[in-house]
Amino acid sequence: MAVIVLEVKHLAIYNKTKQIVKDVSFIIEQGQWMALVGESGSGKSITAASIGGLLPSGVTLKGGSIIFKQKGEAPLLGKDISYIFQDYRSAFTPFLTIGKQFDETIRTHSKLSKKDRKAAIFQALKAVNLPNERVYKSYASQLSGGQLQRAAIALALVMKPALIIADEPTTALDSVAAAEVLQLLYKLKEEAGCAILFITHDLRHVRKYADRAAIMLAGEIVEENSIESLLHTPRHFYTKKLFNAIPSLRKTPDRLLDTQKKVLI
Repeated sequence: MAVIVLEVKHLAIYNKTKQIVKDVSFIIEQGQWMALVGESGSGKSITAASIGGLLPSGVTLKGGSIIFKQKGEAPLLGKDISYIFQDYRSAFTPFLTIGKQFDETIRTHSKLSKKDRKAAIFQALKAVNLPNERVYKSYASQLSGGQLQRAAIALALVMKPALIIADEPTTALDSVAAAEVLQLLYKLKEEAGCAILFITHDLRHVRKYADRAAIMLAGEIVEENSIESLLHTPRHFYTKKLFNAIPSLRKTPDRLLDTQKKVLI
């Protein structure tokens, strides 16, 4: 029987002038990659922020419930749930070394000795293919964008959370670095057995990595299903529009064909 990690029921979120998330509900199971998909302004990032109690000033959760591991108490951010944001540089304070910031996170949530904390940090950095000794001693400004994003993933995973919320984690990366980060995240998910809530508007990534997806439009979930079902038998017109817009690598666009249907050279 599947273990439910997160159950979101009938969320209602408001800003100062209007309701921006309306009756949103979904479930994430252990080891599942769940995508929350929609265009900018659809409410997906606000929904994700509400789960960890990270709503911005002026935005209020006024209805619904968020249940973690079928318990009533709120999950502990950084231990039970970790976030990976698109602005990965803001995950690190510029005047502290990467190692120091990892150490503070572990020390806050555990009683490990200094030696064991360092061992855990090295293990986490090695898992994301970073040179642990060098990165441990480095400041954020001394790492490339791709290295910082991988370090942010390592920081999110170091406490072995049950759920990782990845909010547009590849937006600021080039396509090669983005692919590497997502492949790494998928590999770590498989090894650690954690669940992932993946916030994105890029359906290519959804098709490749996600198990299920919920499609958001104007603050509401209009359809939720397995990726296979959404690809082949979508029900809502917006879902059909989104998935039909994914470029095919197998079909040559008409604009690249001449009148004889031969590929132009």
